Amino acid sequence: MKKWTLSAILYVFLVVAGYTIYNGFFQEEESSAAQRESDTHGHSEEEQVQGHTEEEGHEGHVAESEVKVTLDYKEDLLHIALADDEGNPVSDLEINHEKYMHVIVVNEHLDTYQHIHPNEVGVGEYEVPIELTEDHYKVFVDIKPKDLSYTVQPMTLVVGDTTVAHGHELQPDNDLTQEIDGKKVTLQISSQTAGEPVTLNFDLDTSNLEPYLGAMGHVVILDEHGEKYLHVHPEDATKPVFGTQFDQPGIYKIWAEFKQDGKVRVFPFVVEIE
Repeated sequence: MKKWTLSAILYVFLVVAGYTIYNGFFQEEESSAAQRESDTHGHSEEEQVQGHTEEEGHEGHVAESEVKVTLDYKEDLLHIALADDEGNPVSDLEINHEKYMHVIVVNEHLDTYQHIHPNEVGVGEYEVPIELTEDHYKVFVDIKPKDLSYTVQPMTLVVGDTTVAHGHELQPDNDLTQEIDGKKVTLQISSQTAGEPVTLNFDLDTSNLEPYLGAMGHVVILDEHGEKYLHVHPEDATKPVFGTQFDQPGIYKIWAEFKQDGKVRVFPFVVEIE
């Protein structure tokens, strides 16, 4: 009886000990495997996140502009080259306001303004004559490439060996009436609050008003720092009425171009948006 009891106790002891060793061994293996899987999975997620971020960044850049613009000015001739992200010339442009390319040139203080239309002289190469005195300028190349995204951005052009004070001294006009060559134009602005739709209604003699660039006028707007560019389209091609929106408060300069008696005149206005 004692032998049987001792044998039973010994048997139970061996079973418990064996199970404990077995369970501990496989728990350790499972834990190690789980840790390896966790480490591997975490590394993959990191790679995926980094890859996604890089892709988003690239897509963000592409969405902004897929066309690179370069400028060169020599001997009263402005040369403009267009290329895609791979350096290939870009020449497939859509007509916009009767032209393939509009170029706005202003000086640092926004007191000079020229609106010109370069001609294509080669694949992706454009030129236009323009007389610029020694000064710092901002150039806006306004195009609509086919099948490529593009955003108009200010480009700096320095003519001559000149230094200028980079102050901006624009003051809002107290009277929104301008007169050039005996022709008067009065601006009526529906709102001067940022974020609201705005109607720019120009009161002028329409008896001799002629279509210009496909409409009864053309309007370009810049903020006081020459950074925010607005190319404003008419609400009705037969009337000098334009719709736009100022997204940020600040001081803006408006250039309204009208063709009367065969001559295009530019009427500048300065307004403050609150």
